[in-house]
Amino acid sequence: MTAMPSQAQGATDVPLIEQTIGDFFDDMAARQGDHEALVSVHEGKRYSYRELQREADRLASALLGLGLAPGDRVGIWSHNNAPWVLMQLATAKVGIVLVNINPAYRTSELEYALNKVACKALVTMKHFKTSDYVGMLRELAPELAAATPGALEAARLPHLRTVAWIDTPADSGELPGLLRFSSLLESGNADDPQVGAIAKTLKATDPVNIQFTSGTTGFPKGATLTHRNILNNGFFIGECMKLTAVDRLCIPVPLYHCFGMVLGNLACLTHGATIVYPNDGFDPLTVMQTVQDEKCTGLHGVPTMFIAELDHPRFAEFDFSTLRTGIMAGSPCPTEVMKRVVDQMHLGEITIAYGMTETSPVSCQSSTDTPLAKRVSTVGTVQPHLEIKIIDPVTGELVPRGASGEFCTRGYSVMHGYWEDEARTREAIDADGWMHTGDLATMDDEGYVNIVGRIKDLVIRGGENIYPREIEEFLYRHPKVQDVQVVGLPDRKYGEELCAWIIAKPGQSVSADEVRDFCKGQIAHYKVPRYIEFVTEFPMTVTGKIQKFRIREAMKHQLGLDEDKTA
Repeated sequence: MTAMPSQAQGATDVPLIEQTIGDFFDDMAARQGDHEALVSVHEGKRYSYRELQREADRLASALLGLGLAPGDRVGIWSHNNAPWVLMQLATAKVGIVLVNINPAYRTSELEYALNKVACKALVTMKHFKTSDYVGMLRELAPELAAATPGALEAARLPHLRTVAWIDTPADSGELPGLLRFSSLLESGNADDPQVGAIAKTLKATDPVNIQFTSGTTGFPKGATLTHRNILNNGFFIGECMKLTAVDRLCIPVPLYHCFGMVLGNLACLTHGATIVYPNDGFDPLTVMQTVQDEKCTGLHGVPTMFIAELDHPRFAEFDFSTLRTGIMAGSPCPTEVMKRVVDQMHLGEITIAYGMTETSPVSCQSSTDTPLAKRVSTVGTVQPHLEIKIIDPVTGELVPRGASGEFCTRGYSVMHGYWEDEARTREAIDADGWMHTGDLATMDDEGYVNIVGRIKDLVIRGGENIYPREIEEFLYRHPKVQDVQVVGLPDRKYGEELCAWIIAKPGQSVSADEVRDFCKGQIAHYKVPRYIEFVTEFPMTVTGKIQKFRIREAMKHQLGLDEDKTA
């Protein structure tokens, strides 16, 4: 009997949404205008759906007043706050393309991003912790100091005309050349007929958002997404979580990333649920406090966030009894961490989601009623209206169920393309519309998918294929291990050797020999890491994605290794 091929197609019984984000949101506001839409705890702000709609309309009018038109690009360079979601809604209402700028970017990355997509305006925080955003802008564009808001002409940022800074009522004084966000908002008219007139000309297939790839593997590319891409993805993500208007979702993940703005904001707004921001940046204590105070029913996070909450010294003080669901995603989700979240945080219906920026982002997700064994060990099944397949990365042929290969997906969620980069778009999306993810996956007989690693992360030691994810999952079982990342390093004898970076649990001390003894007789000898390092943190992107290439670089430097001069 021939094994089934690794391919699956999502359900189509619930139709795709063919409205724009603005039209869909207006319909929701009409249905439940008085229901709470947004709570921004750190700002002390609350909005009903009707209030959020009015402010978004006012901001849309103000953006038009700056001379912006449908199709123009506007950047948002900020951590989580009410202005962020207002920009998300306002730009969508008048066909302006919102460009998400990573708050971790510094001057050269900012210059690249703004110029790559020709941003005409930028909304930015003034500063955050040690990041001086206005200072970086002035370094790039010293012309700001003498510019009239709306009339900037900067040599290094030739397209940028307006910069608005997100102010608070406590801020005094002006910033030369910059417009206060509050003043920008006040300049708009919530009943501006232009906003409605433009909305009638927009299509669901129009680009509405540009997100730069996270940079775990190299230089960022501008993934261009449409209303249809992200609105539908947000809707079906919420369906997997069984979201309704009674849900209150705590969103500590960054809005600049798909996790925050799609799995968070749009999943809520498509179901009439309440968005709750606990803080502008991640802090485990404020997350736990917010879940308790706001009686949140859902909580999102990457594995490192959930680990930080579970291992916080004050964890036991908080009441998580209102929690029901949420999503763990953003990087491979350790089985042991999932079990603790279910057992200790009352998240019995938490789901796992898998995807990438270029697919809006989610392709597979478990649901609230997925059996726990499958929920803690897989990324679920194919999302509605999508197709997935797993292929041999060399031949392109489908692999049988149970075998590993490259995960590919096709359907409404696949991006419009990389902004003005046809060559790289064609490298990622083949002639038949399949997005090639670069992720290695397996599919079982029931269609559940497991991500086993990145093609680039696969370690080949002495001819044996080793998936770092498997070793990580095993080492998470060690009672003293809080977090672990495994990479391959060049080796003269075996081609590659394994290296494990381990973060010990608070108050615990563990040695390399203890780790190796734990492995003996439990995993094959060639899977036991040769190099074991104990660290306090991993290099990661602002969204919590581990940058394994930086771990490799650090270890190669430490050990004096390179591809030609191996150990």
